[in-house]
Amino acid sequence: MTTLCIANNRTEEMVGDLTGMTPLEQRFAGCGAQRMLWWAEDGDVLVLPWGPDPEYLAYVTGLTGVRADSLTFVIPPAGAEGDQMLTTDRLADPGFRAELRRVLEGRTVEEVLAISPNGAVAELADALGVAHAMPGQPFAAQGGNALVNSKAGFRAVAAGTGVPIPPGRVAGSPAEVEAAVEDLLAQGHSVMVKVEFQAGGFGNEVLTRDERVDTAAGAERVVPLPDRAAVAAYVAGRWAWLTGGRGQRVVVERYFTDSVALYAQFVIDDTAVVLAGCGEMVMQPVVVGEITPPVTPDAEAVAEMVAQGAKLCEALRVIGYRGTVSADAVLTPKGEIRFHETNGRLTGSSHLHDAYFGRLLRAEHRDSRYILELAGLKVPSFARAVAAIGEAGLAFDPETGTGVLYSCDFAPADGSVMYCTVAETPEAARALEAALLALFAG
Repeated sequence: MTTLCIANNRTEEMVGDLTGMTPLEQRFAGCGAQRMLWWAEDGDVLVLPWGPDPEYLAYVTGLTGVRADSLTFVIPPAGAEGDQMLTTDRLADPGFRAELRRVLEGRTVEEVLAISPNGAVAELADALGVAHAMPGQPFAAQGGNALVNSKAGFRAVAAGTGVPIPPGRVAGSPAEVEAAVEDLLAQGHSVMVKVEFQAGGFGNEVLTRDERVDTAAGAERVVPLPDRAAVAAYVAGRWAWLTGGRGQRVVVERYFTDSVALYAQFVIDDTAVVLAGCGEMVMQPVVVGEITPPVTPDAEAVAEMVAQGAKLCEALRVIGYRGTVSADAVLTPKGEIRFHETNGRLTGSSHLHDAYFGRLLRAEHRDSRYILELAGLKVPSFARAVAAIGEAGLAFDPETGTGVLYSCDFAPADGSVMYCTVAETPEAARALEAALLALFAG
């Protein structure tokens, strides 16, 4: 049995217009796509933006126990946006499809697993004769993935199912946005405006008047607007950005200062919504990492988040979505859970639950370990980073279920790695992080 893994990290359903991405942003996206290796099993076929780095491939497969030489990699030619992302035109390339058919000949494709199960993947699966192996293929083929990832569509689904969301509205014209922003500011609240399709806090801005907000978790910047005229000028000046340059809708909602960013991640199949795990995001000010399970909310708040998130995902199950969904929420200073978006894809958290808790940790450790993951550790090279934790005795040990893991190699983009520390307590995870950082200090 073979899984066809498609590492299409960054699609229009995720971040909107891909032509607006800088070369560095594209490179980061391509590096992130390599995390698909964490899902690979012996004999699988992987479609990647570029071939995996041998050191990273050896590292991941060394931990998962997969035979690296059993994997087959198929790389499509560059498309209109280059060779850093698996864009629609790359997946539609005739030569690439012919090569993929040749590779799959004689194999039984059990599953088509994509980072973003969108229309391009659905069409590819159909063209290859494996549509039956892609969960939710009919839904995806009709553009359903855009609905699940739309911040505007989310508010409609959440409101319709009674899931708590921040006060606000979806607006489609400058006058509507201006009125919605002014309504919340006049009540003494700060406001978050959101571009319909974006990820990781990018595409969000916080607007303030009476409430002092110096930095805003989950937003790129804070904009003071002292009066209605300032609101009108802001909307006019930012209209192209707010609408993604494509006339998209704008989400306007109350921003809860000093809230905690959380998520509950689920897997949706034909019969059920199954919890994969929960986490607490680290913001500086946009997301740079997380800790799972979450440490700030109490058990009651987590249970409420899971229950409401499951109700939201059940609505998505009924309309045909299949796959992973992260239901993102905040815990307000008053202890309330408010949901603000869904992400229908393998997210930047999925490998923690699927690969680490699901594959690397032994069953007896899974309910007693915390994983802290953060980005931005500058290293001489990925190989040297791996060697350093081995020499220092910090590398992840399956026997104890603790230690340091490198989840992603961003060295081709900026010379950094994303790291995880796995420990029995949050405090121990932070102590392990301090020991790791000391290896590369100065």
